[in-house]
This record gives sequence, structure tokens and C-alpha cells, in this order.
Amino acid sequence: MPTQLAQLELWFVTGSQHLYGPEAIRQVGENARQIAAALDASADVPVRVVPQRVVTTPEEIAGVLQEADAAPGCIGVVAWMHTFSPAKMWIAGLTNLRKPLVHLHTQFNRDLPWSEIDMDFMNLNQAAHGDREFAFMQTRLRRGRKTIVGHWQDPAVASRLGWWARAAAGWHESHRLRIARFGDNMREVAVTEGDKVEAQARLGFAVNGFGVSELVARVDEVEDGTVDRLVEAYESEYDVVPALRTGADRHDELRYAARIEGALRSFIEEGGFGAITDTFEDLGGLRQLPGIAAQRLMADGYGFGAEGDWKAAALVRILKTMGDGLPGGTSFMEDYTYHLGDPIPEVLGAHMLEVCPSIAADKPSCEIHPLSIGGRSDPVRLVFNAAAGPAVVLGLADLGDRFRLIANEVDLVEPDAPLPRLPVARAVWRPKPDLPTAAEAWLTAGGPHHTALTTSLPLEPIIDFAEIADLELATIGADTDAYRFKQELRWNQAYYFLNRGP
Repeated sequence: MPTQLAQLELWFVTGSQHLYGPEAIRQVGENARQIAAALDASADVPVRVVPQRVVTTPEEIAGVLQEADAAPGCIGVVAWMHTFSPAKMWIAGLTNLRKPLVHLHTQFNRDLPWSEIDMDFMNLNQAAHGDREFAFMQTRLRRGRKTIVGHWQDPAVASRLGWWARAAAGWHESHRLRIARFGDNMREVAVTEGDKVEAQARLGFAVNGFGVSELVARVDEVEDGTVDRLVEAYESEYDVVPALRTGADRHDELRYAARIEGALRSFIEEGGFGAITDTFEDLGGLRQLPGIAAQRLMADGYGFGAEGDWKAAALVRILKTMGDGLPGGTSFMEDYTYHLGDPIPEVLGAHMLEVCPSIAADKPSCEIHPLSIGGRSDPVRLVFNAAAGPAVVLGLADLGDRFRLIANEVDLVEPDAPLPRLPVARAVWRPKPDLPTAAEAWLTAGGPHHTALTTSLPLEPIIDFAEIADLELATIGADTDAYRFKQELRWNQAYYFLNRGP
């Protein structure tokens, strides 16, 4: 299941110094607690905001940031300088901090009490001064962070902090994520390959391979009671076609699909996996390629990648974690074919079976059809159209010297006409700025054909995640120009070559 974001924490750390005396420090602490409480109460901030002690010495700063790193529920630090806090005190703490950091540039009072301002007021309310000192040190140390500017009671501040918190939660999940890979990737396919060691070193998630025989053995062990409960769920939640219903001639194939789901659930729950991959070229003793099982696991928050695509599986899981509790959903996806005619060019996205019903417009239909490839019996799957609305399509590519995340803002639309003979779930979208420009940019960036499509998240938290991960991000949107985009990729290549670590 997705991370329960309400169980996670941002630590609110306020900087000052002893120069102002104990009464001023007490007031700093009280004001900081009030700001943290307001942000914690905001519906836009999905995690807890926990105020920490005011830090006034290098030892206190290093200590609280070290504690943040060690706290399992802490996913990031919010730092604010209520007064001036000499930034050399922050060097050790910032140098060693591993958790994501956001610099909140605010002040306790919104309006200046013009007729009452004295030097005590000026000494206490120095965020405009102190945050610049702090920002210089972050830049000097090349410390990645997000900067949020505005009064703490402004809803826009809480909104931006909330999106960043979701990105930090995605980064937290990435470092806990284990992916179970049944079989290898599809033979001779390039983009689904990649360096799994480098992915774990840079992005945190671990990819572990398993023989499909282990899954087959579990399928055989699934109890009839488990199958019965899953079949009841299918018949309750979906429009099951007559041929698959209880007593019908193909009902046993529905029950076998349920056995696959039961086996996959027990495997990943016992192993602590957050995502899986499979491939139609390595099914061993499985009679069907997992269809409805993969779809329902994604609906419950797990990641999935077809044809061994562990990068797509990780991306789906991370985005589902980031979008936990928001309307919409996230699905494994593939740009399958184009409509290049009138009125507007569009992409028809789909896959052989595995599109998540979290993006469905209406109640899915549970159907069975031939797969045409794979050499197995007809698999059971959910068929539906994706709901119309804004979305982002993302792909993660391994370029050899770095990973690149490509994101295209799109508008999901209803199909121009019914699709009565297409027996898979699908999404139709209009890429921004238009299909030719978006496709040219995607191809120039080396974007993969397997993607994650999210209707839960806008671009801001995706940008935040890339910043936290120090991950190259190439965005394609309403203002994209193909030539300028190519130039930006060239600049990125120089930057990441010069900035690469060990």
C-alpha cells in the first residue's frame, strides 16, 4: 500500500543566536511553534510539521540536523531564520545533512507596525536579513534546497510546502522501495535495460530478480477461499462479462486470474516489495500473463512495469506515494499509436493489459480476450477509458552517465469515437504544446516508450522530486520550443558532466 503520509514528519528548525538574550530566544521559539502549528494544520500539507528547539550554536545546529537524519519518520527539514543566525555556524550541519531541505523565507508578522517599530522589534524580526545570510551559505556549500517565499498564513505558502512534502515523501519511499522482477526484460529491447547498481546508489531503490517458477508455485498454493473472495470482489467492483461469471463456460479462467493475484499479493507482502515487473516472454508454467492482477495491485498503490521495466515500476510506485490521498491516479502507460488527423493530433496510450483503474472514467469492464503474443491462454483484464483532465506523462531513462527524467504535460480527452474492438484499457491525450513538438522533444531526450501517467500530481512536486534527487529533469509543456529544448539538453550534459560525484 502507499505510504501513509500523515505518519511522516517535516522538522521545523529555527535559527537564531545568543546575542539577543533569553527573552528574545523565548519569543523566537514561541513564534516558530505557532508557524509550525499553522502549517501542520493546513489541509495542503499532507505530513506532520514538528517544531524543534531554536538552535543558536554550531553544536546545536549540527545536533538537530543529525537527529533529523536519524529519525525514521522525518522526511525533510524546514529551516527558517527568525533573527540573524551567523551562517558559519551552519557549515557542519548543512555539510552532513542527508535529508531534503526547504528554506522557508517568511517572517512572523505580516504587516509592519509602522508607528511602533523600535530597535527591539528590528532585532527580533530579521528574517529578511537572516535568511539571506543562511541562503548564502547554502549556495556556498552547493546545498540543494527548495526556497519558499511568503507570509506563513498565505495559502500559497502552505500549498508549495505541501507539494514539496509530497516530493520528499517520494524520495523517502524511493529509499525504502524493493522491486521484485519476475524474469528479465524483453529480449533485444534497449530502453528497459539499465544499471540497477547505479539506480540503488543514486535513487535508493533495490531491484531483485526472481524466477517465474517461484510465482507458479505460489499460484498452485492459493487456497480456494482466497480465490472465492477475489472473484466476489471482481463481480462487485467491475462489470464482469457474462462468459466469466459464475457458472459460465470461462469462469475457471477468471478464477485462475484470481489465483495469480492471490499469489502475487502474498509474495510481495511477505517480501516487503513495493513494485513488480513481469514479461510475456518468460511465463514458465503460468497459464495467463498477469492482467487484472497487475491492474488491481497498481490500484492499491504498488508499482508495475511490463517486460521487465524496473525503472517504470519504480516511477509508478514513487508517484503513487507522492499522490497518496489526492484525487485521480497513476498508471503504467505506453505511447502506443497516434491520431494525426483532425481536429487535433492525439496519442492513444495503452498496453497489452496493464493500465491502472485509478485513472478510469467509469466502472471498468472485466473481460477476456486473446493476447495475440506470448503463447498462453487468453488473459483476464479490465477495460476502460481514462477520465478526461490534466495529466503528466513521465519516463525515466538511463543514459549511461546519469538518469534522466522526462515529463510532458498533457490533457487527457475522451476518444474521438468509440473503440469497441480494442480490448484493453486506454488513455487518449493531447500533449502540450502539440503532438509534433512534444514528440520531437521526447525523442530528442531519449525518452522511453514505457511511462507513468499521473492525474494526481501537477509538475511542481515532480520538479521538487528531481531537485531533491539531483536528477536531470527535461520538461515538455505549453512553452516548449524544439530548438530551445535541444539546447537545454546540451547545457544539461555539460552541467552533469562537471557536477558528477564519485
